Amino acid sequence: MRNMSDDDPYLWLEDISGEAALAWVAERNAETAGAVAGDDGFAALRTRLREVLDASDRIPYTVRRGPYLYNFWRDADHVRGVWRRTTLERYREDTPEWEVLLDVDALAADEDEKWVWDGARVLRPTYDRALVRLSRDGGDAVVVREFDLGTREFVADGFRLPEAKTRIGWVDDDTVLVGTDLGPGSLTDSGYPRTVRRWRRGTPVEDAVLVYEADPADVAAWGYRDTTPGFEREFVGRSLDFFRSETYLLRPDGTRVRIDVPDDASAYAHRQYLIVTLKSAWLGQPTGSLLAFGFDAFLAGDRTPEVLFTPDPRTALAGHTWTRNHLLLETMRDVSNHIEVLAPAADGGGWTREPLVGVPALSAVSVVDTDPDESDEYFLDVSGFLQPSTLHLGRIGAGSEVLKQAPHHFDSSGLTVDQHFATSRDGTRVPYFVIGPDRTAAPGPGPALLYGYGGFEVSLTPFYGGVTGRAWLERGGTYVIANIRGGGEYGPDWHQAALGAERPRAFEDFAAVAEDLVARGITTPAMLGAKGGSNGGLLMGAMLTRHPELFGAIVAQVPLLDMTRFHKLLAGASWIAEYGDPDDEADRPHLLALSPYHRLAADRDYPPVLLMTSTRDDRVHPGHARKTAARLRELGHRVLFHENTGGGHAGAGDNEQAAHNSALVHTYLWQQLTRTERPTVPGPLTATPNAAPATPSGTGS
Repeated sequence: MRNMSDDDPYLWLEDISGEAALAWVAERNAETAGAVAGDDGFAALRTRLREVLDASDRIPYTVRRGPYLYNFWRDADHVRGVWRRTTLERYREDTPEWEVLLDVDALAADEDEKWVWDGARVLRPTYDRALVRLSRDGGDAVVVREFDLGTREFVADGFRLPEAKTRIGWVDDDTVLVGTDLGPGSLTDSGYPRTVRRWRRGTPVEDAVLVYEADPADVAAWGYRDTTPGFEREFVGRSLDFFRSETYLLRPDGTRVRIDVPDDASAYAHRQYLIVTLKSAWLGQPTGSLLAFGFDAFLAGDRTPEVLFTPDPRTALAGHTWTRNHLLLETMRDVSNHIEVLAPAADGGGWTREPLVGVPALSAVSVVDTDPDESDEYFLDVSGFLQPSTLHLGRIGAGSEVLKQAPHHFDSSGLTVDQHFATSRDGTRVPYFVIGPDRTAAPGPGPALLYGYGGFEVSLTPFYGGVTGRAWLERGGTYVIANIRGGGEYGPDWHQAALGAERPRAFEDFAAVAEDLVARGITTPAMLGAKGGSNGGLLMGAMLTRHPELFGAIVAQVPLLDMTRFHKLLAGASWIAEYGDPDDEADRPHLLALSPYHRLAADRDYPPVLLMTSTRDDRVHPGHARKTAARLRELGHRVLFHENTGGGHAGAGDNEQAAHNSALVHTYLWQQLTRTERPTVPGPLTATPNAAPATPSGTGS
């Protein structure tokens, strides 16, 4: 295996906006446009996908803030979107009347800036001000501006911050807790805020009082105020790495009290309770349990938990949400969702529980929103691979009603959904979903697209995908989702099984699913494509270099591919807990072995690959995709590359970009998986650009 970490001829491609690098990007984009966007069906597909994304009859999901339901909306007339609100009474109507608060398209035009909405924090309990976050062309870094919800204007002398990876939240009308870029020493090695400061209205942020400070090697510091009436408290803490953290109660006198739970557990206060989710065994309770303590009793030393959930080998905690008097507990059993209603027993003896609603098999159900300060109301979304979303409004103990029903965006006639289990190399049973033509009516293999992620405890659950339906299923393709290790489908243990040097377990799981699809006669290696993004892009790189014989084509989006330098590039240092530390002699061998960029060889027969990234991705550095494309070209392999100039880590900043990217992916895969002859690929690229190499800047997931 060639070690290029000390002598990498493509480091110049890490210079994000360097003249030579961008000239190279433009050449690659032109090649991809000619080979894929020039396809006879590309323009029509892009238009049809844009119709799905812009559809005016999709469900406008909301969050309740006081008397209003807030929504951010994009469509053909609002490319960058509008932030708006309405009342529940109006929302019940087929065509609600909305009050537009902020038109991002108009703002972008007025300021000649490609603003992308990144959310807002509304002040409680008055709900008259908001801290609006805006990103330049989709990056993680944002500007922050205070917004008056009454006048619908930015506050001229209000809280305002320049572009940074800022964390900010309200304390009261005139105070916020903030972490931002204040110059040298204010950021961690990962590029996130290292300090928490109390910033008062009308004073320079540089003079804000220091409340808490993390170490430079930590991922980030954070602070927030719990505004629950009668339980107002402030908390600060630090993320030691991606999975471990420390939380402190901040007393009014400025002293701190550690919430003494394991640093890999998540813990927060809710009214009189401390709620703890375990990622390792503690107090006799297994990994993946959900525990409740009396908050004051816990601080006084009482470690007697009330157990709200205990996992089993097939069932994991998926999440939980509070209403005013109840806890909605979401679980997954073999990646199928269930919800229970929990409440403290009236006699103080434990918690009662009962099912909330029956959910169809292989469907997804999720609590969209509640108002825990005010009521037992909940908004519940139910959907499936072939079942568009239905939004229910319910009240615990009083039933529910259907508020909104999304339309079908693709023809699902003749399609079926099945769940199968593949056996991985070490005997582990790996679930996967198959959505496609009814095999009894259409026997024989056909083109299939296998998707996976396998990292950071992210679970891939059933969903209705109008874009995938139009782009892939309607034309006869089969879509497959692999629930491999590294994800959270079976709780923390499923994730931890693929951490660090054990990452190949995720790769083996994905390969096992691919082999099982062929063994079942669903597809063949030549007709099987694979797709993944971010950490899933690392998975795609692993499939390319470890199992090229299993696939007819591969697409990697905003991928992480150079595992010897990821920690030096943008937010990469924050993922050391997931992968390992390239600067640690104990970790470097397995990272070099994992690194797809370093595994590439001239004498391997790789399937054709499309690499996609964004110039504005300030999370996973575009250099990963750029360098890998250049290396593949140098070795004479079949590779295309597309880099969107905006869009951040999502790869697209608006629906037009998203439709274009999806059309590229699915057109490319259909070309490769259904043709008998392969196209000629562009010739190799020399190792040095015509212009002088630029100094590389830094990147991951």
